[in-house]
Amino acid sequence: MREWAAGIRLSAFSVIMLSLVVLGAWVLVPTLGTFIDQRQKIAALEASVKVSEGEIADLIAERERWSDPAYITTQARERLYYVKPGEVVYLIDNDLDPSQLPREQTPVSDTLEEKPADWMPQLLRTLVSSGLSDTAAIVP
Repeated sequence: MREWAAGIRLSAFSVIMLSLVVLGAWVLVPTLGTFIDQRQKIAALEASVKVSEGEIADLIAERERWSDPAYITTQARERLYYVKPGEVVYLIDNDLDPSQLPREQTPVSDTLEEKPADWMPQLLRTLVSSGLSDTAAIVP
C-alpha cells in the first residue's frame, strides 16, 4: 500500500485543480438545491393559475347566462316564485305521509336468480275473477 501511495505524485497544479473542483462543488450544491425548489414552486404556481383560469371561465359563462332574459325569467320563477300578471301559481307543500313516500331501492345484486315463471295461470285467474266480479274493486 505504501508503494502505491509513494507512486502517486501530486504536483502543485494538480492540488490547485483538485481544490478548485472541491470549492466549486461546495458552492454549486446549495445553489442547485435552491434552483430545484424554485422550479417546484413555479410548477405549483402554474397549476394554480390554470385552476384559476378555469374558475374565471366558469364565472364568465355564468355572467353570460345572466345576460339572457329567458334565464333570468326562469330563475325568478324557480327561486323567488315570481309570476307574470294574470298567472295563478299553485304551491304544493309536501303533504304526503312519510310512510307513503317511495322508498329507495335496494342495490342490485351481482348474482343471477331464476324464479319460477308460472305467469299464464295467474293471468287467467286474474282475467276470470275480474270478468266475473259484480262490482269494481277500489284500489287503496
